[in-house]
Amino acid sequence: MSEKKSMKLKFKGEKSHKKRQDGEGSTSRKRKREEDEGEHETDWVRPQQPTHIIGPTFLYHASDPPVCIAFDSTRTRVHLPSLPRTDPETSESIPLLSYEPKDVNHVWVVTHVAGTDTINLRTPDGKFLSSDKVGLVTASREARGPQEEWTAYVTEDGTIALQNVYGNYLGIDEVAGGGLALRADSETIGFQEKWWVKVQYGHMKKAGEEERKRKEIIEGMTTIDEAGTNRVHQAWGAGRSIVSKEDTKVLKKAKKEGRLAEALLDRRAKLKSDRFC
Repeated sequence: MSEKKSMKLKFKGEKSHKKRQDGEGSTSRKRKREEDEGEHETDWVRPQQPTHIIGPTFLYHASDPPVCIAFDSTRTRVHLPSLPRTDPETSESIPLLSYEPKDVNHVWVVTHVAGTDTINLRTPDGKFLSSDKVGLVTASREARGPQEEWTAYVTEDGTIALQNVYGNYLGIDEVAGGGLALRADSETIGFQEKWWVKVQYGHMKKAGEEERKRKEIIEGMTTIDEAGTNRVHQAWGAGRSIVSKEDTKVLKKAKKEGRLAEALLDRRAKLKSDRFC
């Protein structure tokens, strides 16, 4: 009897989850930790906020029938293929929130633009999803520019709205013959502009950890420990440190103005010049 082939979508370079066992049949620590958390690295989950949309991403719409944003590499164009309403193996209807990509062309790789809240969506062939001023959506450019940038917003029902650089939203539009086309010319968010988004759990988890680290760094910079700063940067001789209450206000003001390092250097120079007074 031939072994049943898995239909789970896998990407190039992705490690397969093989169950490691010792003599007693216990799983590896990493596998056990994943089972305790209830999610695996490659599981498709819904992002809770825009910063979680990163890495392989699947975007689909709750139209009738449901469609997803895909890239036709043969004709080099973006299209909206229909998703099955029933599971071919069980013949049961597929819940809207249970859809996952089955074709690599249905997956977009999302990256964040440094220093902004915008994202880029890249095809498996390395081309970026873009929109012009009139709302025409294409994926033919290999370089990123303002037209390839999108801003993601989470709506009240958990769907995602994507806004282009011109302030319009990505949505579906009915064309002649009853077909659907992808447009980005709507000024408001309605049913046609709401997308269900799935990302891989491992990428979302990593993004969440990086965001927490950034918040901790920012929170740590809100207070100035003058004594500690002096011991590290402004002590000399036998570790002698001079602390002044009057300088606290000056340092706080300099921090708000973005010249804290300059103020610390000026203070150090002043203290050194006064050391023999």
